[in-house]
Amino acid sequence: MTPVVRFEVSFPDPRAHRFDVNCRIDGLRGAVTFRLPGWIRGSYLVRDFAKHILDLRATRGGAQQRIERLDKNRFRIGGEGEIGLSYGVNAFDESVRKAYLDTRRGFFNGSSLFYCAQGCEKARFEVRIAKPADAVCEGWKVATTLKAEDVDAAGFGLYSAPDYETLIDTPVEIAPYQRYDFDVDGVPHALVLSGRVELDAARVTADLARICHVEREMFGQQPVRGPGFEQYLFLTNVVAAGYGGLEHKSSTALICSRGDFPRVGKAELSREYRTFLGLCSHEYFHLWNVKRITAAAFLESDLQREAYTRDLWHYEGTTSYYDDLFLLRANVIDAVTYLDLLAEAATRLQRSPARTAHTLEDASFETWIKYYQPDENSLNASTNYYVKGALVSLCLDMTLRLKSSVTLDDVMRVLWQRYGSRDIGVPEGGLAAVAQEISGVDLAAFFDKALRSTEELPLAELFAEFGVGAVLRASTSAIDEGGRTASRNQGVWAGLRLKPGDSTIAAVLTDSPALRAGLSAGDQLIALDGLRVTAQNWTRRLDAIDAGVEVRVDYFRGEELMSTTLTPVAAPLDTWTFTLDEVDGDKLERRKAWLGV
Repeated sequence: MTPVVRFEVSFPDPRAHRFDVNCRIDGLRGAVTFRLPGWIRGSYLVRDFAKHILDLRATRGGAQQRIERLDKNRFRIGGEGEIGLSYGVNAFDESVRKAYLDTRRGFFNGSSLFYCAQGCEKARFEVRIAKPADAVCEGWKVATTLKAEDVDAAGFGLYSAPDYETLIDTPVEIAPYQRYDFDVDGVPHALVLSGRVELDAARVTADLARICHVEREMFGQQPVRGPGFEQYLFLTNVVAAGYGGLEHKSSTALICSRGDFPRVGKAELSREYRTFLGLCSHEYFHLWNVKRITAAAFLESDLQREAYTRDLWHYEGTTSYYDDLFLLRANVIDAVTYLDLLAEAATRLQRSPARTAHTLEDASFETWIKYYQPDENSLNASTNYYVKGALVSLCLDMTLRLKSSVTLDDVMRVLWQRYGSRDIGVPEGGLAAVAQEISGVDLAAFFDKALRSTEELPLAELFAEFGVGAVLRASTSAIDEGGRTASRNQGVWAGLRLKPGDSTIAAVLTDSPALRAGLSAGDQLIALDGLRVTAQNWTRRLDAIDAGVEVRVDYFRGEELMSTTLTPVAAPLDTWTFTLDEVDGDKLERRKAWLGV
């Protein structure tokens, strides 16, 4: 009989940034091996959570046991009788991937806190979250989708999970948070906000409800409310400046900026709020694509070492294609704004020299060493599978709509029915195979070019068939990110990127004026043409120089003051604008079916 595994989590002093964990297991015989995950699903970097474990001790039948280390994530204990483990977890990672605790809030993913005994993967797990006595924790509450068994009004007490995978896939937020509940198709949802923030909560939850509804509508309102999906939580850490998210089967953990939210009486749709809704849309779509429609290699992984797939462009890129598209379908944005967002994505790809050197399949496969470990040369060497994957998904959707009666929506529904709803891993190349199968279109050449070559994507050609004009133009200024612009200026180009809020160079692009000038990542720019350079004025300084004019650049490399000459050139054609054309007939019908206009 599989035993029940019981954990208790406490944090007597949040100032120490430490969770204390106790574990009790009765019913196991002989030597027992324990393991902690090396990475968390949805974030493809080995993070070695065991490095944060402190003061690990083990008992058997009340007697202290020697801990035999097997590798960085696993250990074994001998003896007989009830097992007891006690240890601390250093919790000072404010990202969505690990654990965090201070005097404002606590947060953890189970993959950072909970060991699994070999053979107990399918056991019932119980977790008791102890209410802190420290006065600094006054008003703290628990938010999680773990099943509440016996909890108080603030949520402290006993929770359960039917297996280890559910336990480590269900994050926990503990804070004096604001919670705003809303319903989507009979399933309770809530926006949980930790951190100081003022917002028009009625507007935000109404927008989220519409977005979630159109996503659920695409999959026939599946999954329905039931065991494992009793509710869905947007667990959001609100900070001064931040962005990111991590998907889970019944919740998502988000980080956003305080200024992202609309306030009462402010009706406009700000760029920041639109970005937040796009993030929520992205993570919510992962409820299907990644958490249920997932690569066989991921589903089979025990999280001890890397799991490889060439299809991350599908799991992350296709999700990125849909995130803003659902804002359009939910009437949060209009078609013109949506095309601007597509243009910004296409511009990001166009400005990345890596697109001509690194295929999308290789980018997916090498995420473990490239995307999650960027360096100063990443723009030149590593294709972003979120961005290019979204644009390949866009091209695939348009190709299917142009050549068949099938859309990418249909492909995703078949993947859900065939794999996601049945908890079966998707084989390599699964999306491509299903697209070809149900459309009847020979897509071999399309996928060879899109995934396994570095040829440019046929954006303009495909857009023309849908009544969308596509122009590849020069940037009008250093802050032109693509999309519509009223400016007729042609900016100049130096081919370098600065670190946010700093005049230090973050990257120098291949075959650029900055490279020819001998500038390197890490150089701190001091002056351009005899005038002081700061992070705030760099774009103005650069725009004031005519193309082809040689100017002096002063900079620090380490502690050495150096100078060189830089000759900016006319901005290259690397900026996309997509607009609605005046069309009729088949092109108009295709566009209406896709964009609604």
